[in-house]
Amino acid sequence: MPRTAGRSPEQTRRLVLDAAAAVVRRTGPGATLDAVAAEAGLSKGGLVYHFASKETLLLALAEDQTERFRAAVEAADDPDDGAPGRLTRAYVRTCLDEPLDPHGLRDDILLTAQLMTIPAVRELAHADQLRWERDLAADGLPQDVVELVLAAADGASAALLWGGEVDAARLRRLQGRLVAMTREPTRWSAP
Repeated sequence: MPRTAGRSPEQTRRLVLDAAAAVVRRTGPGATLDAVAAEAGLSKGGLVYHFASKETLLLALAEDQTERFRAAVEAADDPDDGAPGRLTRAYVRTCLDEPLDPHGLRDDILLTAQLMTIPAVRELAHADQLRWERDLAADGLPQDVVELVLAAADGASAALLWGGEVDAARLRRLQGRLVAMTREPTRWSAP
């Protein structure tokens, strides 16, 4: 199949994933391939060339969301920070910086929640959660501190889903307190 408008296969794949995200956000996981193709400006055949079925497309979309969050955490990692808890601090920064972006974490959480109705996506999410648990357990902090810090960061970022307002100053203060907890873990660890 020839390329359309000079796009590479990777660019077309990105275009389809972005279109699928937009359609699923609007209509839920019942979105049709026809709707995604129209959003992407492709024929249905062009879409199916890249994603053989709706299930394949939705799983690829969930994988993309998972990879994008992990990449955001990696980008938030401070290479000059050699202290235990470095990954945990990057995770906190990612969760509490992105809610300030109206098209960031909130939209990603909404999209992921819609995709969780699909069994293969739930399996993917579970595997990703296990990977985060393993990676964060190796971050050098007491487990109870990691659990507390992550629960606060995840909860604060998800509060936007329930109508919470974005208060940048409040999020920065919370982020500062959570990062401080990772720098003084013995102070916060359960006896």
